[in-house]
Amino acid sequence: MVFAGGAVVFPGGRVDPGDYDLAARFPHLGAEDAAARIAAVRETIEEAGIAVGIDADVEVLRTALSDGTALGPLLDRYGLALDLDALVPFARWCPNFKESRTFDTHFYLARVDADHAEARVDATENTHLFWATAADVLARADAGEVKIIFPTRRNLERLATLDGFAEARSHAAAHPVKMITPWIEVRDGTQRLCIPQGLGYPITSEILERALRG
Repeated sequence: MVFAGGAVVFPGGRVDPGDYDLAARFPHLGAEDAAARIAAVRETIEEAGIAVGIDADVEVLRTALSDGTALGPLLDRYGLALDLDALVPFARWCPNFKESRTFDTHFYLARVDADHAEARVDATENTHLFWATAADVLARADAGEVKIIFPTRRNLERLATLDGFAEARSHAAAHPVKMITPWIEVRDGTQRLCIPQGLGYPITSEILERALRG
């Protein structure tokens, strides 16, 4: 892939026109936030075979979505309800180091029940899926077993300080989401890639030459 090829990332992708159409049904969230949450739900079904905020036969939805059907018509076809409040805003990143490929990315927390937690490869955008704690993924990256890009590492470090969904949700509520655009700064004669302090991240800079970017 052009972006983050070979890297371990969270499920996700772009917001499609159909996501904006469906977002109109959730005026309490606002069009942008609702569309981003809908995209998160849809992409997680497509890429991982896991449904968040919706109780349905995920394989039926996955097949229809892969064939190009938007999520809204699928909800109507099967009489399904979508709970976008099941997604908790956690972070928003917009790195701009490649102006031709800038990603405005929303990160959400969600609880997944054990009986809905089996992840299945889509064999198009991913070749391997796994569940792991944030600390375990960081350890695997440090051992050279997987590679993670700068935003993923910072979010994993933040998640690794939290014990379960309830604590993570409380932590997110205590740190309002603000757009994060990393910048390069020279500190003690060394170039570092930096993010703002005070947003819940335990580590807010990394030596530039060590930082893996998409």
